Formats: sequence, C-alpha cells, structure tokens
Amino acid sequence: MARKIPLERYRNIGIMAHIDAGKTTTTERILYYTGKSHKIGEVHEGAATMDWMEQEKERGITITSACTTCFWRDHQINIIDTPGHVDFTIEVERALRVLDGAIGVFCAVGGVEPQSETVWRQADKYRVPRIAFVNKMDRVGADFFRVVDQIKERLGHNAVPIQIPVGKEDEFAGVVDLVRMKAVIWTGEELGAKFDVVDIPDELRDEAERWRENLLDAALVFDEEVMEKYLEGEEVSEEELRRCIRKGTLAMEFVPVLCGSAFKNKGVQPLLDAVVDYLPAPVDIPDVRGHRPGTDEEITRPTRDEAPFAALAFKVMADPFVGSLTYIRVYSGVLESGSYVLNSTKGKKERIGRLLQMHANHRNEIKEVRAGDICACVGLKYTTTGDTLCDESDPIELERMEFPEPVISVAIEPKTKADQEKLGVALGKLAQEDPSFRVRTDEETGQTIISGMGELHLEIIVDRLKREFKVEANVGKPQVAYRETIRKPAKAEGKFIRQTGGRGQYG
Repeated sequence: MARKIPLERYRNIGIMAHIDAGKTTTTERILYYTGKSHKIGEVHEGAATMDWMEQEKERGITITSACTTCFWRDHQINIIDTPGHVDFTIEVERALRVLDGAIGVFCAVGGVEPQSETVWRQADKYRVPRIAFVNKMDRVGADFFRVVDQIKERLGHNAVPIQIPVGKEDEFAGVVDLVRMKAVIWTGEELGAKFDVVDIPDELRDEAERWRENLLDAALVFDEEVMEKYLEGEEVSEEELRRCIRKGTLAMEFVPVLCGSAFKNKGVQPLLDAVVDYLPAPVDIPDVRGHRPGTDEEITRPTRDEAPFAALAFKVMADPFVGSLTYIRVYSGVLESGSYVLNSTKGKKERIGRLLQMHANHRNEIKEVRAGDICACVGLKYTTTGDTLCDESDPIELERMEFPEPVISVAIEPKTKADQEKLGVALGKLAQEDPSFRVRTDEETGQTIISGMGELHLEIIVDRLKREFKVEANVGKPQVAYRETIRKPAKAEGKFIRQTGGRGQYG
C-alpha cells in the first residue's frame, strides 16, 4: 500500500509546559479546529478528550501523555499532550525522545515557571526544535513582552516574536502577524472558528514596524542570499522570511514566539500554521543512530520506507480490553500487522498482533505503519519502555532512554489476605508501564515498598490499584530495621561470679 501523505508533510510534535499553563486546553482547541472533535472539551469540567483517565477528570490535571492525530493544510500532525506536574516528568522525557518538534506553552502572567525550565532542558537534551506560545493573554496581569524576555534570560534561547498582541487582558482581541503584516481579529463567534484578517490598527502600526524590524534582523542571518537582498533595500517576501525562520528554528538557534488565549478560542489557528511552517518533518531531522547488537559498530537508519525497519517503544500501557498496548515511533521501513520483528534490546522475537492509531483512549485499527508514524501495537510479550524493535535480517539497537531515580518510598499492603496475589500482579503491571515507579520487597522487614517521583505520583498509583485492578491497599511509612553494633573499644569493671554448688566464688 503506497504512502498517502508524503513524509515532508508529517509533523510529530509534543505540547509541554508548567502545570496550568494551558497545554490540554490548547490541544482541545487544535482538535476542534482541525475537525478531529466536534465539541470543545473543557479541562475544568472534566470533559477534555486528552484527559481521559478518571483521575485526570476529577483533578483537572494531565497524568499520562496522550497521543492523537489531526490534519491541517494537508499536513498530518501527530500530537502528544504531556503532563506539567513534576511527579510525571518521565512522561515528558519519553515523549520528547521520539518527537521531532515541540510547542512550549507559557502563561502570560506566570511566565517562565520552574517546570517550564525542566521541560525546556529535556527538549535541549534530545535536540528538539520548538516554538513558544504565550497563552492566557486575556488574564489580568498578562504581559507578552515580559514573557519573551524571560525566555531569553532564564532559558537562554533566542526567542523572537513573530506576532504581537492586539489589546491585552479583557480587551485582548487578536494578534498582529509580523510575517504578513496583517492583524488577525477574533470576534468571539462560532467558538473562534471564524476570524478576520484586517489591516493593522493605526495605534499599533509603529510598534508593529519596530517588531517587524527586530524579526528581520534576527531571522535573515540564516540565509545569506535573502540578507544581501534586504541590505540592498529590496523587499523581503513572506515566503523568504518564512524560509529563514524555519532554518533558524531547525538549527535550534531561533524560537518563534506566538500569543493567544486558548480558553477564549483566540490564536490557535496561527499556532497550527506555525507548526506546519516552522517545525521539522521527520526528513528534516538527522538520521537516527544506533549500534549493531552485541558490538560497538555504529550504524544509521535513514528516514525512508525502503530502509530496514527500526522503531523505538516509548510507552507501555495496561489495557483492560487488549492486555497491553506498546506505543512505538517508527524511524525507518514499514511494519505490517501480523508480522514478526526482533526486539534487539532483549534479543527476543515478537509478533505484532494488531496495529492501532490512537486518539487519546479511542483507537482505530490500521494495516501498516511507515517511517515517521507513531502508533500502538498489541501482542508484544517482552517489550518494555526504551526497547528497540527492528528487522531480523538487519538488526540495530537504538539509544535507550534514561529514567530518573525515585525520590520517595512508602510501604504498601493489601487490606485483605485475598488481595495479596492480586496486589503483586497489579504492581508488576504498573511498574512495567511506568519506569519511574519501582517495587521491591524489604528483606529484613518483609514489607512491600513502592517508590516514585513524589507524593502525588504514589497517590495516583494507589488510586489506580483500587479503580483498575480492584485491589484495596493500605499505605504507610516503611519500617526501619534498627541494628546494634560495636562502634569503639571501651573499658568497664564488673563482678566475677561463679557457682558450681555450695557457697560459690565471688571475685
């Protein structure tokens, strides 16, 4: 079966940010405007498509990263919405490992917050090009330019606005597009699906000209031809400017900054345009590197359908209907359902039962996946997070992921003896799903100890035991096995007593 969408039109992106910057709300708007969902799900109402777990709906936070696919301007965009809470930082880590680009969302009031710095560092580690979206421009205290300065100073990146806001706080109406030099205004009708492209308001023209100059100075350095043309006094076309911004973004030397208010349905369509215009396709990133299993011989895999198959498993999830789902990112070649592959990390052969395209917790069965695709597989027995799946005839082992060490431990025991075995099975499944969650038995006290990235992390685990596995458990502090030991020599006097019958001897 031939490829329906050329690889140049793929975008594999993640949405990352501090807690409550508006990642899931932004994703919900993206799904609505691309026609993937026909109703906007609000996070605070527990109706967000991407927050499908019961705990996510109740708490209004993202706990597990969710995948979906949508289409914009004839491009296929695979999106992973990640959690913002520090306890679930592993979800961001493994998403960034397999993505080509990212949107960093910032609150227009809070600016660069602690977890923003963490996710930004993670994206630097995997060299993921990104664009920034300053959200919540409608809130009291919103300041777009302050956030741009913070991205430069605290994150050390060359953040350059490619839009400026029209109004702010209650009066935020839209944005000025500095590439087209037009204003984009939302009137608030039809949930933001309709907007007007008009001339820049007179009171903003001088400021727009100033920021346009700033954009040209920062972007044109990436293309000498266009730079010379500009210096000779010629006009730079929209297409040329977009090309320069794209070059800088892919080189990770330029971060385009956009603004909007996802909750008020403003600024999301230009954000989608920026994803298509500036973030990389799988062919724009360097070929994936790995080594021949059992040797140090380095090999690369080009991002092509004709190359031997290679994929990385980045997430394993327990599923009540199909057992376990293994999420993979395909780097090269083609994979068909029902075929056999080699897990080169474990040295085991695996059969692909079914292939599924995921939309949060909804699934669509597909026959094959090709280079650049992200999908879920059913039927893998040995594969865990970070394992490489490849062609048996041409094996490769890709770089594994690094997982942080747990920071907190508690003791857990079932409320009834009958749940003892069920608890062991359930904890095993959860540990397989989440590499930052560990289970062990303390040899001295005999207690089962669970360790994770924070109190919330372990609280969610215990809640999942109850809901998904029907195991009631008690949690408490681990017992400490106290020991006595000789620390230094000491002298003491004592009475010698010996009695073998009769009066005895006393010394």
